[in-house]
Amino acid sequence: MAYQPLADRMRPTDFSEIAGQAHLFGKNGAISRMIERGYYTNMIFFGPPGTGKTTTARLIAQRSGMQLHHLNATTASLSDVKEVIASTAGLFAQNGVLLYLDEIQYFNKKQQQSLLEYIEDGRLTLIASTTENPYLYIYNAILSRSAVLEFYALEAKDIVPVIERAVERLNQENKKITFTPEAVAYIADSAAGDVRRALMLTENAYFTSDGTVEPEHLKALTPRVIGNFDKSGTVHYDLLSALQKSIRGSDPDAAIFYLCKILEGGDLLGACRRLQVIASEDIGLAYPQAAAIVRACVESAKDLGMPEATIPLSNATVLLATAPKSNTAKSAYAAAKAAVDAGKGQSLPPYMRPSNQYEGYRYPHDYPNAWVDQQYLPDDLAGAEFYKYGKNKTEQAAKAYWEKIKNK
Repeated sequence: MAYQPLADRMRPTDFSEIAGQAHLFGKNGAISRMIERGYYTNMIFFGPPGTGKTTTARLIAQRSGMQLHHLNATTASLSDVKEVIASTAGLFAQNGVLLYLDEIQYFNKKQQQSLLEYIEDGRLTLIASTTENPYLYIYNAILSRSAVLEFYALEAKDIVPVIERAVERLNQENKKITFTPEAVAYIADSAAGDVRRALMLTENAYFTSDGTVEPEHLKALTPRVIGNFDKSGTVHYDLLSALQKSIRGSDPDAAIFYLCKILEGGDLLGACRRLQVIASEDIGLAYPQAAAIVRACVESAKDLGMPEATIPLSNATVLLATAPKSNTAKSAYAAAKAAVDAGKGQSLPPYMRPSNQYEGYRYPHDYPNAWVDQQYLPDDLAGAEFYKYGKNKTEQAAKAYWEKIKNK
């Protein structure tokens, strides 16, 4: 008989066994309420790996009685989709067909469109999953016909009960091995929010142990890049947050300390990503060149690798920590998003649309100082101010310039 990984043997058989996700499976959870009412609609699941998306689709298929087809968009073709669609006319599809399409972001627009007719008339119920933002990668017509549900990254406390059940099961199947509470906590921290990773590490530790599993035994099985752990079990996500808060607080000493812990813990890419975020989120328009400089430092660090990568990243960290700060651009986007979420600005001014041949549009470069008074926002947002100049020197200089040009 072929070996079956522990993660598969431990796959939940009921929604109550899924780790975390109380907002979906708790007493008032979105999916719990749908299932309770027998409401099986099209759904888009998005969130990190190992958070229960595939398991949920399987349980919904079992509960609904629908015939389940599972495709992965990284390998599936349009012919695979057509084969599933053809099955909707078969004898076994009398209760309906549920297509679980994993990694839907890898399907192009044509492939996604091929599903529309069948999910509209109910012959096919679609559950698609993605680790990316569905509003950027999934065809709007599918989104508008689906419930979009987010699966959150799991915390260590959510994973601990799963590990404990796994150890109990292994002990029932084999010899008895003891996992200390510290070892269980270490595995939960090392999993980085992924149940499958936690179960894999648990199984590896079980079959390489002589009787008791301690954190020291686990360290040989855990690549440092998964997480950066000190004696208290601090994971690298906490350190990345501490790095950003220290830079935001203009404390170069604290920032360098946290950068060191992250890099020595093996998370070079995590540090590179976070420093680029900080350059735009926290320094922003107060020192616009920071983003370009940090990008250059990051690319240099990736080319050099460790330990030399510490040099350009240290330069980037100190530069950001000692630079003036502004989050005005981020705040402007948040304000604009609030208007978009409220459904405002649906109709653009006629002269802003190519379909109108831009009739009535005034080309700013034809006017003094390349500026002319003209409404660019939709009528229901005319006069709205999303961006507010920061008090730093750079933004105040820009403010003074445009106030002079616009005669304000």
